[in-house]
Amino acid sequence: MAVTVKECLELQLLEVEMLLSMFPKRGEISLDKDAVPSIQRYLKNANGALPPQLEYCITLDVGEAKVKVELQVHLPHMYPQIAPQLFARSDALHRQQQLQLNTRLTSHISSLDSGDLCICEAVQWVKDNSLPYLENSKISPEHSSKEVRVKASLHRMWIYSHHIYRQELRKKIFDSAKKLNLTGFCLTGKPGVICVEGLRENCEEFWRVIRYPNWKHISCKHVDNIETEGNIDDLRLFHGFEDLQFQAHGGYGLRNDYHMDLGQFLEFLKQHQSGHIFQILFGVEGKLSD
Repeated sequence: MAVTVKECLELQLLEVEMLLSMFPKRGEISLDKDAVPSIQRYLKNANGALPPQLEYCITLDVGEAKVKVELQVHLPHMYPQIAPQLFARSDALHRQQQLQLNTRLTSHISSLDSGDLCICEAVQWVKDNSLPYLENSKISPEHSSKEVRVKASLHRMWIYSHHIYRQELRKKIFDSAKKLNLTGFCLTGKPGVICVEGLRENCEEFWRVIRYPNWKHISCKHVDNIETEGNIDDLRLFHGFEDLQFQAHGGYGLRNDYHMDLGQFLEFLKQHQSGHIFQILFGVEGKLSD
């Protein structure tokens, strides 16, 4: 019998309860205060819209020095039937070592049985396997990067929001993309759409920065991860980070209810080999007018 979204979300809540009992101290788990209630509301009325995908961050103390390592968790609605998106980061790790650690973490999680909850397993794996990378980071990042050759990968995140209006929020989006060397775009208005592409750790950091402290009406709808032995810049669909300005419908300039022209947006996506993303973002197939 096929597993339903409702059954998966019930398992996700059970796992979160278990993790909260394992990490009861303040700051050990960062979880949006509305994340669990929104899933609970959906479980009571499964005919409504799906809740935002569950995301949280677990801070671990590794080794005798208790070095802080964060495990960022992003759960698709069908987890544990679908693998979670996990990313371990630490200020004590150089970029190459962080990439190596996450490559091994992803490989370990993919080796586990499909359908089993695995965040507790991932937590233990990070605690058991981070220390060698933390110790190597004290020696030489150049030496470490020569020891293990890892394929580079381009990460591309497609992010949907009910709306993007505020100037300070837009500034945060553009400043973060520039700082992290990410290309893509931000579509302002209603709905709001963001695409970022670059190194995985940079995309994950961008997602963490713009999400917190509390942006409720936003979700990562789709992720592309493309491996290459060459330069990831050759895989980019965008040459910079664009500020999309399309014709708006509604009271633009008077009140915040203006809807962007999605036909122009679909045309923009097709020009960047991404027309298929329209249906993923909006749930309907995009069609251009003749």
